[in-house]
Amino acid sequence: MIGVIADDVTGATDAALAFRRTGMRCGVYFGTPPASGIESGLDVVVIALKSRTIPAREAVAQSLGAARTLRAVGARQLFFKYCSTFDSTADGNIGPVLDALVELLRTDAVVTTPATPEHGRTTFNGYLFVDDELLSESSLRNHPLTPMRDSSLSRLMNAQSKGGSVVVGHDVVRRGAEAIRGAVDATRHTARYLFPDAATEEDLLSIAHAVLDEPLVAGAAGLAGAIGRAHGSRRTAPRAGGSESAPTGRAAVLAGSCSRRTLEQIDRMLRAQRPAHRLDAFASDDPEHLAQGALDWYDALPSGPAPLIYSSLPPAALREVQDAIGVERSAEIFEAAFAHIARGLRARGVTRFVAAGGETSGSLVAALGIRGGVVGVEAARGVPWIRTDGDLDVLLKSGNFGEPDLLVAASDGSS
Repeated sequence: MIGVIADDVTGATDAALAFRRTGMRCGVYFGTPPASGIESGLDVVVIALKSRTIPAREAVAQSLGAARTLRAVGARQLFFKYCSTFDSTADGNIGPVLDALVELLRTDAVVTTPATPEHGRTTFNGYLFVDDELLSESSLRNHPLTPMRDSSLSRLMNAQSKGGSVVVGHDVVRRGAEAIRGAVDATRHTARYLFPDAATEEDLLSIAHAVLDEPLVAGAAGLAGAIGRAHGSRRTAPRAGGSESAPTGRAAVLAGSCSRRTLEQIDRMLRAQRPAHRLDAFASDDPEHLAQGALDWYDALPSGPAPLIYSSLPPAALREVQDAIGVERSAEIFEAAFAHIARGLRARGVTRFVAAGGETSGSLVAALGIRGGVVGVEAARGVPWIRTDGDLDVLLKSGNFGEPDLLVAASDGSS
């Protein structure tokens, strides 16, 4: 069994789906459950944390707790899932978490890559590219919580971790798994982290074959899917799991991401004349007051298409809010407001929630007490529906994922 520790909710569902596509039986748990609460017979167990931007010490503690639980239920390999844009602050949390996992597992080398070519994330000479732009020149440069202003994976990791890192160049990767394993063995005692270049799915598959017997691997969903395919090549018959039918029922969309793609998706919702309500921190910095205003607005809506409640802002407007209120405080206000709104909408009969953004998704999951679910049909590449206990279905979308019409399409049907 493979045990996955994800540093946010949308990353967890992305990784779970990557494994599921290869026929592996996969369960997702939001927060670390007791070992007795994990279903038996799974090929992959994914534990979704909300640890990407919390203090490093807390992120380490949560991740170690998840790791110990996964090992207790038989995980042979641990996979630490982080974002394909290596989202982190100057202090972590990718480096500190991996350092702690290395010490727990007593391993001496970790192969890791954020490369996910299907989403335009590739690495070359140790530099991360986003849709053919260097990470530091992409829109992620101005991310409100984790601004990424360096594209060198080694520099980013060395600034927040112990043990040092090296790049495994594309000339080695293209020679295949044996060459990559040779590079790993040659540097086991001189560098802790190895970043192999990956520009194609074939590169990722070579990396995956090279790490199948390593106790700890880290990266984005691209490597997770490649590991699933590598395991699948050993099986004689494919396995499948999860529902293939899209859910129905009353829906609502909650959007907190300020990514360029989410802003495009919100624009499509507005152009489709979907009912929309924006949370305005300038109008009130009280989360409960903001939430009650949104719920009063919802209660006054006539029957019709699914509504949108959002806090997302373009870069200039976002900076204005953050300058006036503070980055952390503004994030806290909106996360708390979305939690109140989610509970209120659930009480009003909403059974399908579409959430845009990792922090918004985390607030939704926590507010509704969702402990886990079955990975279902994909609404977009890397964005699955999750069927939870009872009649509740959730779609937890990373800010940068999905086509421009995703929010419209996912929330179609009865509202």
